[in-house]
Amino acid sequence: MRTEFDDELEARLVRYAAIDTQSDETSASEPSTAIQLDLARLLRDELAEMGAEDVQLTEYGAVLATIPATVSGAVAPIALLAHVDTAPQFNATGVKPVVHRAWDGAPIRFADAPDLVLSPESSPYLAGKEGEDIVTASGATLLGADDKAGVAIVMAAARALLARPDVPHGPVRIAFTPDEEIGRGVHSNLPRDLAAAVAYTFDGGEKGELTWESFSADKAVVRIEGVSIHPGDARDRLVNALHLAAKIVDTLPQTTRTPETTSGRQGFIHVYELRGTAAAAEIRMILRDFELDGLAAHGALVRQVAEAVAATEPRARAAVEITPQYRNMRYWLEADMRPVEVAQAAYRRCGLDPVSTPIRGGTDGSRLTELGVPTPNVFTGMQNVHGPLEWVSVQDMAAAVGVAIELARLWAEPGPAA
Repeated sequence: MRTEFDDELEARLVRYAAIDTQSDETSASEPSTAIQLDLARLLRDELAEMGAEDVQLTEYGAVLATIPATVSGAVAPIALLAHVDTAPQFNATGVKPVVHRAWDGAPIRFADAPDLVLSPESSPYLAGKEGEDIVTASGATLLGADDKAGVAIVMAAARALLARPDVPHGPVRIAFTPDEEIGRGVHSNLPRDLAAAVAYTFDGGEKGELTWESFSADKAVVRIEGVSIHPGDARDRLVNALHLAAKIVDTLPQTTRTPETTSGRQGFIHVYELRGTAAAAEIRMILRDFELDGLAAHGALVRQVAEAVAATEPRARAAVEITPQYRNMRYWLEADMRPVEVAQAAYRRCGLDPVSTPIRGGTDGSRLTELGVPTPNVFTGMQNVHGPLEWVSVQDMAAAVGVAIELARLWAEPGPAA
């Protein structure tokens, strides 16, 4: 069944997804890539054109704006957020969004990857989506619904609130952040600049999903220094850093503690990049766990393995650097569940049954919550993210717009958690 938001959401997603906004963890700039500003500037201009107030693009690359209150009196501001960057793990240059309107249930094939097939067998959530408008890429890139579906949802909600002065709500802050995919989406100034009592990220999956528990996350980098020499004179002299790096990777658990062997509340160690030469090599990993003890154990194992492998070759050196990224938002939200309870009420007003499941990942909300702005995560409908089979239903996105509007309304009512 089509909704009043479908055409707008489809147009926004197609427009935003075609803009390359990949982030880059190796860059020290803010944001990490200048291309993210292409979309940020567009959003800034669109917000100004639709009549939002206080529209700005910050020096760290976030877009901020205000939807003025329609009620008088003291109502604490809330915020709606999404991130503009797409994941660096897969090609996102030259995205060509494809809309499969009123999908007929047949397997979806891709013009730029004829052997690629999207079906309920490969993506079970697709079952039951017959008749809905499904958006994919063309097969050569990811789609970028993570999180441009969220961007489109927040923009549609902003426009709707501005166009409906009869909807009672307090000040609504809008924020679009860069660099979420590399764990740098929440700049140290963002909580102050956001100036919201509570926030909601639109960066979740299936319709009805409401997340208030996330992984805790660290990043681990292992740097190995070998001994370089001409291979013709290498006997008993060369120490190949790449060989040592390979041994470290091979010694880490292969059948446990990896993303592909864990699920539910199990944490993991994910080796996602190995680079270097015979002289020096670097292994990059992410460590994830729902509990801090488990996260610390992953880090201890990485150190233990690196030290053990390095000890086999005294002329080599191995250094391990572990950097905190974000922490489980549950640690703060469980102390005051009102933001979650209000969201649950908003879902029910929209005819949705809220389903709270721990997310095996994180959002800007994880870090914002830690910094004092409680920020549960709302669904967008995005599926199979970070790869060529990524897809999203326009109708799922429309349901999220409805939730955003009800969140604004509920926080302006007396006793919003009732």
